[in-house]
Amino acid sequence: MKVTLQNIGKKYEGREEFTLRNIDLEIEDKDFCVILGPSGCGKTTLLRMIAGLNSITEGDLLFNDKRMNKVPSKDRDIAMVFQSYALYPHMTVYDNMAFSLTMRKERKSVIDKAVREAAELLQITNYLHSKPSDISGGQRQRVALGRAMVRRPKVFLMDEPLSNLDAKLREHMRVELVRLHKQLGTTSIYVTHDQTEAMTMATKIVLMNAGKIQQAGKPEEFYNQPANLFVARFIGSPTMNIFEGEIRGGSFQSTDGFIKASPSEADRKAVEAYEGKKVSLGIRSERFLTEPSEENVEVEIDVMEMLGKEKILYTQLPSGQEIIISVPGHLDFKENTKSKFGIDQGSLHFFDTETGIRIN
Repeated sequence: MKVTLQNIGKKYEGREEFTLRNIDLEIEDKDFCVILGPSGCGKTTLLRMIAGLNSITEGDLLFNDKRMNKVPSKDRDIAMVFQSYALYPHMTVYDNMAFSLTMRKERKSVIDKAVREAAELLQITNYLHSKPSDISGGQRQRVALGRAMVRRPKVFLMDEPLSNLDAKLREHMRVELVRLHKQLGTTSIYVTHDQTEAMTMATKIVLMNAGKIQQAGKPEEFYNQPANLFVARFIGSPTMNIFEGEIRGGSFQSTDGFIKASPSEADRKAVEAYEGKKVSLGIRSERFLTEPSEENVEVEIDVMEMLGKEKILYTQLPSGQEIIISVPGHLDFKENTKSKFGIDQGSLHFFDTETGIRIN
């Protein structure tokens, strides 16, 4: 099912300002769309509007080009999986999964077939006669997914469904959800504040902040071509290094004078138009070179994190600004020592400091 949001806005009674406004978004059939953003950005409110749990103040919500603004939630052919599993503790796994079909008064044979097919797909067949309290958190999450699956909805809506799981189980369930999505081929809309979930699971990411969409597109676009400074800082771990400065003679020079960088041929014309203007330069941690280059940066290594395949170096310029640098784990670096690093000129990100918008 194709889901389209046209100029969607939400204003709660008694509030002067809109919580959400000017939301334009198109989610294609079979997309796995992740709505990402910090707490309070409006992502859950938007999901609840799509679900019909929150009213729409302005704009139009379309399912396959059919206006859904006034259609009750139960008639939207959706299924929702919440952060809390919301399972009935007195019911077995089988009865929890069958509940929505039982309420529809479906035939027992239809219910049994749907439940067992979902259980087999989710690998919880052995737990159908257990109570929720007798199974693990990951298994309870699968039951919640199974309960949604048996309805065979046109759209899956998921509100931070993995946030209650431990780190190892979250990693496992991310993979399982992607596999499940590929098998079912159902349009899925997934809300999270976790950028790792978004980058690893989504076919499309929608990053929000302060009730507005900052960027929408494929995961790789967010990392390689952030639309503005907010996106640049939000996406990536470690976060992108940002330096303020200006363009002089077609090249960037930081305000403190310690960072100098020349734009690539592709960026040169756009950057030269900002001659003498305030510009911010973004450099990913892995884009510092351990080999000498034309524009070396000398830093003092303050703290070092050993992560096995890589080391994260927290360093400082003489001006005191921190730079985070990622290097392969086998290279030898020591804390409280000075080192020189080059800059990969082909991977620089330039932003208008005043507006925060990417220069390209």
